[in-house]
Amino acid sequence: MTGSTESSPTPAAACCDGSADPAPAARPARLWTVDEHLADVLATVGPLPAIELQLLDAQGCRLDEDVLADGDLPPFDNSSMDGYAVRTADTTGATAEYPSVLSVVGDIAAGAAELPRVGPGQAARIMTGAPVPPGAQAVAPVEWTDGGSGTGLAADAMGAAVEDEEVRVLRPVSEGAHVRRRGSDVTAGARVLEAGTRLGPTQLGLLAAIGRATVKVRPRPRVVVLSTGSELVQPGEPVGPGQITDSNSFTLTAAALDAGAIAYRVGGVPDDAARLRAVLEDQLGRADLIVTSGGVSVGAYDVVKEVFESYGGVDFRRLRMQPGKPQGFGRIGAGAGVPLLALPGNPVSAYISFELFVRPVIRTMLGAADVHRPVVRALCPVALRSPAGRRQFLRGRYAAADGVVEPVGGAGSHLVGALARADCLITVPEDVTELPAGSEVDVVLLGG
Repeated sequence: MTGSTESSPTPAAACCDGSADPAPAARPARLWTVDEHLADVLATVGPLPAIELQLLDAQGCRLDEDVLADGDLPPFDNSSMDGYAVRTADTTGATAEYPSVLSVVGDIAAGAAELPRVGPGQAARIMTGAPVPPGAQAVAPVEWTDGGSGTGLAADAMGAAVEDEEVRVLRPVSEGAHVRRRGSDVTAGARVLEAGTRLGPTQLGLLAAIGRATVKVRPRPRVVVLSTGSELVQPGEPVGPGQITDSNSFTLTAAALDAGAIAYRVGGVPDDAARLRAVLEDQLGRADLIVTSGGVSVGAYDVVKEVFESYGGVDFRRLRMQPGKPQGFGRIGAGAGVPLLALPGNPVSAYISFELFVRPVIRTMLGAADVHRPVVRALCPVALRSPAGRRQFLRGRYAAADGVVEPVGGAGSHLVGALARADCLITVPEDVTELPAGSEVDVVLLGG
């Protein structure tokens, strides 16, 4: 979709003699640098207020507090093997030819509350995870025994105890062998997770293991993504004359998810002010951030600008960058409003604008420390050209092992095929128009 036309110069004022004063020179619109625009955007957002969530609802969120363990983990000495709990002195010198013969005084299953005492010359059959009984100092794995006189087979050694059962231990067992000591993983009062930690499967498992049912986190921001333009059709629908398939809403929604947000896709809003406003009003209630694509360029239609500007507080500006020169930013809705970033409609421009401006906003809302993509220096084996006064972002492939980056595809902002093969952005500064082959360049890594 195209954007609005630029305003016409103010008509010349008539002089007292009827002649017209010379028209004043039109003031060029300010061109923002990438860094200025990004700083302006980030100055208006911050981490979302912390909330208490159930563990699985907190996946992907950042901790807002240090987490301390209330107790030891494991909470008691327990066996790491199926076998026999023994006193080490009773197994000294044991061999297959001359085994230590011990009386079996009972069975201990995982979760057992009442435990037999193991005295001299005795052993207790024990399961993995079961508490080590008093008197025992180690666990002899079932493979180190004859399986007990009840069956005589190691494979069946965990069967029911029999009267006057004995077990033959075929090798010495050192103190503490195959025993998970209380507190060997986590001790009571220890800080197990720091504020700012992103909660993934293993972190959630740890929280559950120490008995936490809920946790205080910075929630994932809810990002509404919508594409504008009457020319857009949805994937799978017939494409008529002058129409294109909406890809931006899918790209940007996926990018928002990748950045850590909860994302909602609203695709293909036509060039109709009433319809666009109705969609926005419907989405404001569930959005922490709204991202749009299309309708920010200078052109014949200004539906997007008309609607956004009617809310007040939305600024449309031009940046010293390529692609992605036209950008919109502000807040819409009641009260403080919901942050809105309006991106260009060309697919490459939209995606690069997202990476440079929207992703840092999402990461800031999450309370993440790593707001920006990593940047490395690499050698480019081909010559590069860039327009004067623009920071150019070229799609590239980066070979970390060699420290080399090469452009992928051309500079066109419609080349989604090349974009899909890229894993980085090659940056050419505003004051550079040519770089010879072999130059060192900044590379923004897009990684997973």
